[in-house]
Amino acid sequence: MNFILSAEWSPYLVGLFIGVLSWISFLVSDKPLGTSTSFVRTSGMLEKVFLGPKSTEKAYYQKYKPEIEWQWMLVIGIVIGSFLSAITSGQFNFELIPEVWAAKFGYTPFLRLLIALIGGFFLGLGARWAGGCTSGHGISGTLQLAVSSWIASICFFIGGIITALLLY
Repeated sequence: MNFILSAEWSPYLVGLFIGVLSWISFLVSDKPLGTSTSFVRTSGMLEKVFLGPKSTEKAYYQKYKPEIEWQWMLVIGIVIGSFLSAITSGQFNFELIPEVWAAKFGYTPFLRLLIALIGGFFLGLGARWAGGCTSGHGISGTLQLAVSSWIASICFFIGGIITALLLY
């Protein structure tokens, strides 16, 4: 069990764990793994706070009720699990500007934050446009042999490779 505290895990072992987690998700909740819908629900909850209950009458929020549900808790679990993993492996290091970013774009925190916000916006937009995020399509959708998920996953990889080549 020493692998739990190690800084790097075998991608094959992690893939196996994610596959088993997907099976358990289907068995327990009858729902696939995914995270992007929780952000939609959160935006609905925030809109309800600032604009009142009338905002939940929108057709979009009728389909995706603004409420805390299992997927929302999965996102919280991912954040907590990532933090605990970084702490237990000895890899936790708070870094406002990563070295790779600084080497290419400099040490400007405002630029880093602005690019992160713009990237996050487009990531969320793309996830909703595609009908799911990388975990929804790449893990759960491909597991179900959904053609749309296979196409989306291939596009995720192509987009990631192009972006990496352009930035770094």
